[in-house]
Amino acid sequence: MVKMILNTDIKKGIINKNIYGHFAEHLGRCIYEGIWVGEDSQIPNIKGFRTDVVEALRKIKIPVLRWPGGCFADEYHWMDGIGPKEKRPCMVNTHWGGVVENNHFGTHEFFEFCQLIGAEPYICGNVGSGTVQEMQQWVEYITFDGKSPMADLRRVNGKDEPWSLKYFGVGNENWGCGGNMRAEYYADQYKRYATYVRNFGDNKIYKIAGGASVDDYHWTEVLMREAGKQMDGLSLHYYTRISKDWSKQGSATEFKENEWFSVLQNAFYMEELVNRHATIMDKYDPEKKVGLIVDEWGTWFAVEPGTNPGFLYQQNTLRDAIVAAVHFNIFNNHCDRVQMANIAQMINVLQAVILTEGQKMLLTPTYHIFDMYKVHHGARLLSMEFESPDYALGGDKISQISVSSSQDKEGKIHISICNLSPWQDADIDIDIRGFAPRYATGSIITSHEINAKNTFDAPNNLVIKCLEGIGLVNNHVVGKLPPKSVVMLEIV
Repeated sequence: MVKMILNTDIKKGIINKNIYGHFAEHLGRCIYEGIWVGEDSQIPNIKGFRTDVVEALRKIKIPVLRWPGGCFADEYHWMDGIGPKEKRPCMVNTHWGGVVENNHFGTHEFFEFCQLIGAEPYICGNVGSGTVQEMQQWVEYITFDGKSPMADLRRVNGKDEPWSLKYFGVGNENWGCGGNMRAEYYADQYKRYATYVRNFGDNKIYKIAGGASVDDYHWTEVLMREAGKQMDGLSLHYYTRISKDWSKQGSATEFKENEWFSVLQNAFYMEELVNRHATIMDKYDPEKKVGLIVDEWGTWFAVEPGTNPGFLYQQNTLRDAIVAAVHFNIFNNHCDRVQMANIAQMINVLQAVILTEGQKMLLTPTYHIFDMYKVHHGARLLSMEFESPDYALGGDKISQISVSSSQDKEGKIHISICNLSPWQDADIDIDIRGFAPRYATGSIITSHEINAKNTFDAPNNLVIKCLEGIGLVNNHVVGKLPPKSVVMLEIV
């Protein structure tokens, strides 16, 4: 029996809806074929954007979308992606497959897509190969409402009024593909470039500095010490794999319990990373003005056999869904510091929420986790006390249970619980304090197989279903969580 105490009168902060953000890079078939097919395509589209993708993304209420990268951002020159499409120069995507891109998806298309799906734009600027002037002019082109060369150029290209731009990243992975810089050097470069990311008119930009890779705590220390007062957010990148040895990629779909366990064990490592990076940030920013922005996270396995290795196309199983849920519980529980997270990536790349194949589209198990967890958007985090039994394998052990809870503006309470064991039920008894519940219901994602997935021939193998057997007894919610499941309880 897993006994939990939910203290509804102890509220611990607001869960920023941006924790449920996304990332779309010019990588593989994410942008082209995934989002953009062009107006002349036989695939149903809205001004070139896939209709089925737009409708699916609207449903999960994506709050923010990061673009154009990733590593791609630091070789992207934005002026190549504006103006008449037939006049835009092609470019070689040197990071991802060496393919030639026609630049038909650029600034105007990105903002239009964000408007279609209801997401705030988050642009990542080019520090690695771009100039300060180039970055300054991009912000001016997007946001200035007066008369200037860039604003006039925007009008020539068909957009009279400026867009609203809240989030801007000053470079990406500048310790690696974004320039192979030392932390001390990037801190100076960040301050230099960020100076020219200006606020025009009423548009106020939340500036995000390129943060650490995984456990590079020195990077966070230097950035916070040298540039903390010039930033609003600091990023963190961590991918969940079967091993910390990047040469051991593993299959996304063919695995046994030992790889199931190792992946979930590595998913929990995000908790340590958030705690330790946040502790350093607290040293320089005790008032928590700078948000921790986990703008690249998700699973990373070997590409699907027969696909371009540079396209990072992988299938998506129940294991990915549980990894996503564990991450969301961690981010929710650290909402005092984590202000945004962006899964990598939206479509056809790594832990995608959507896969496409020609005119076909399917929603992955991870998509359904986003759908299930959207009740936490903007809700108030609640205090939850519990002791989880262990899930042990081969001498190692992790928590069998992952949980977070919140109360929305209407007063409804939601408790998200993962049972990570692939074979052991979890009986739960939740003592609800400070609230008089009238009834409780639940929804669930699970399967008999640990590698269950949705395919184009069987797209509904894994979907959200009603959880049976949830009861309410004297202010206690009781029930049974099946093995390898993600559950969302609603208490009213």
